[in-house]
Amino acid sequence: MAKRDVLLITMALNLCCISLAFEPSPLQDFCVADATSSAKVNGLACKNPASVQVSDFSFSGLHVPGNTKNPLGSTVTPVTVAQLPGLNTLGISMARLDFAPTGVIPPHFHPRASEILTVIEGSLEVGFVTSNPDNRLITKTLQKGDVFVFPVGLVHFQRNVGNGYAVAISGLSSQNPGVVTVTNAVFGPKPDISADILAKAFQVDKSIVDQLQAKF
Repeated sequence: MAKRDVLLITMALNLCCISLAFEPSPLQDFCVADATSSAKVNGLACKNPASVQVSDFSFSGLHVPGNTKNPLGSTVTPVTVAQLPGLNTLGISMARLDFAPTGVIPPHFHPRASEILTVIEGSLEVGFVTSNPDNRLITKTLQKGDVFVFPVGLVHFQRNVGNGYAVAISGLSSQNPGVVTVTNAVFGPKPDISADILAKAFQVDKSIVDQLQAKF
């Protein structure tokens, strides 16, 4: 086989691999989620287009302040496919984040989405931690109108560092981004992770692990 043919075949294979790395384009105008369907798919099955209503594409509520009267002093109002069926297959969602003074959204990550956050009111300290082995903290204090991006899968946080309430809006690159709160995942799974494992992992006495597990 000529070198030119080998080169062309190699280029074609590379282009094929590149194209497969991207989410395929939708094959129809929309696929409104049918929460009543028993079909098992990676996402949610589609409603019959004839039964789709305008309410499938709209959500009201992000103007309403969330209840921050909790130990964290924060709350998240999500708008994912669970709240807005028209998001199904579109690869996007959003959320409103409310913070009481000193309120915090603790370290967590989204397994299926990057996040872009815009501060609407107040001042927020935000940051994320890069993966092993660097584990570098990328952090900044944001003011009203500032924007910050959290890459997919990286642990990140937000904290109100202003004198009053703070509000932010987040956009996420998944209809169902998921959330894993680090403390809950480590100290609160059912059944518990062995206290011996956690004591060694955190380099602390087992009694401290027992105390933390009791809180979750």
